[in-house]
Amino acid sequence: MGISFTVLSSGSTGNVTVVRNGETTLMIDAGLSAKRIDELLAMRELAGEDIDGILITHEHSDHIKGLGAMARKYDLPIYANTNTWQAIEKGIGRIAEQNRVILETGQYRDFGSLRVESFAISHDAEEPVGYNFYDGKEKLCVATDLGYVSDKVRTAISDADVLVLEANHDIEMLRMGRYPWNTKRRILGDLGHLSNEAAGAALSEILTGRTKRTYLAHLSRDHNMMDLAKMSVRGAMEDRGCFFRDSEFRLCDTFYDRPTPWDRVSQS
Repeated sequence: MGISFTVLSSGSTGNVTVVRNGETTLMIDAGLSAKRIDELLAMRELAGEDIDGILITHEHSDHIKGLGAMARKYDLPIYANTNTWQAIEKGIGRIAEQNRVILETGQYRDFGSLRVESFAISHDAEEPVGYNFYDGKEKLCVATDLGYVSDKVRTAISDADVLVLEANHDIEMLRMGRYPWNTKRRILGDLGHLSNEAAGAALSEILTGRTKRTYLAHLSRDHNMMDLAKMSVRGAMEDRGCFFRDSEFRLCDTFYDRPTPWDRVSQS
């Protein structure tokens, strides 16, 4: 069957993604209320009972808001590294001991034929990670909340068939926006969020004939728009000599208020 996925919600208000193959269905983060996550799952003909576990990228509330409630309601194991567990355990309530699973950064875990591998990223959290998913020759990568794309991250996200990559803000919109300067400096820094231009620069360095689609994720509702993000990312790629036809490679939307359609990674 291969890997399929849907980004249920993406942005500063909450982040949830579902990845599945024929054997396993996993959720990445649970950054909305359990009620809202259930609603979004139903939009993609899923229910909480279909989920086999929750992978956590880091402890910020837009990634764990509904985590405790979902884990208790559906008796779900939670996978996170030791430092992230220490950061989240006071805020998510009581979790059954058997559902507290350590997946250290850089390790992998097999769920039947679906292999999950975490990799370190740069963000102002205890030990944030992105995730790669493998099934046979297929590879899906999810990497958001990145201050910058390091050499190690570039290696980790290279050669994905499909990539979910942060394009958080337009730099000028952020600079002119209403946030206090300390917040702007944090977002713009190496422990903050990836701009449209930085996302395009990263893609220009890793894009090969294998990568067919990149979903632009975690857009700021105050300092970005999807059309602007796609135009800016494409412009940054072309400025670096990376030109492509839509039939060869596509930039795809994500939404804060509704799920993306199911996407099969093997689909051309």
